[in-house]
Amino acid sequence: MDNLLSVFSYSFMVNALIAGALISVCAALLGVILVLKRYSMIGDGLSHVGFGAMSIAAALGLSPLSIAIPVVTISALLLMRISINSKIKGDAAIGLISTGALAFGIIIVSVAGVNTDLNSYLFGSILSLSDTDMALSVVLCAVVVLMYIVLYNKIFAITFDESFASASGIKTGIYNSVIAVLSAVTIVLGMRMMGALLISALIIFPALTAMRVFKTFKTVSVFSVIIALVCFFAGMMISFWLSTPAGATVVAVNIIVFIVFSIIGFIKTR
Repeated sequence: MDNLLSVFSYSFMVNALIAGALISVCAALLGVILVLKRYSMIGDGLSHVGFGAMSIAAALGLSPLSIAIPVVTISALLLMRISINSKIKGDAAIGLISTGALAFGIIIVSVAGVNTDLNSYLFGSILSLSDTDMALSVVLCAVVVLMYIVLYNKIFAITFDESFASASGIKTGIYNSVIAVLSAVTIVLGMRMMGALLISALIIFPALTAMRVFKTFKTVSVFSVIIALVCFFAGMMISFWLSTPAGATVVAVNIIVFIVFSIIGFIKTR
């Protein structure tokens, strides 16, 4: 136990845990919206775009965030517009953008002969979170939580019935764009922690887990945050204790909690 608690004696670990917790909160709140709007796989798609952008940044010798955040943000906005205003819908639009960006990223890295370890982009490295990541996580979490509190009724309306919300005078396009931008930034920052292959779990699992037991939008939102934080800290402690990959361990804990909540939900409905 002393060895487990000694993790808090390292400042870089404390920063990583704080940043990771804040990102988990953002992913959980935005995940509720995305899952209910049937955009749950947007995290997976945009993470592939982020991988391509970070690969290009590595090839050009630039800061990964300086390239990934604007590229993924533009991709998220484009994805929303394509899905709403064209014949290419949902999962097809996600696959179109994500695979294209991933392919270009791999080609550019291969041609440029970049000598960098891209495993951290694929699988994450929470200890690589910088002071900039920490600052962005604080700002992002504050914006997402404030958006939920101030715009709760409008978010509720566009999540469950966008057509009715639009007819009621709510500018759904603006709110969808805000959600897309915040999701993009969350995914880019989360990639640094979870990697391109696992970041979608932070968005999908907490929301789906909460929905197994709770049925109202407010309770699902609150408990998805609680579940996300519990799974993150439990996963990090287990990772430190067993020396397993942090991102994969957090996902494994999420899966176990999802199974437990599914059983509880099944018992409640009988």
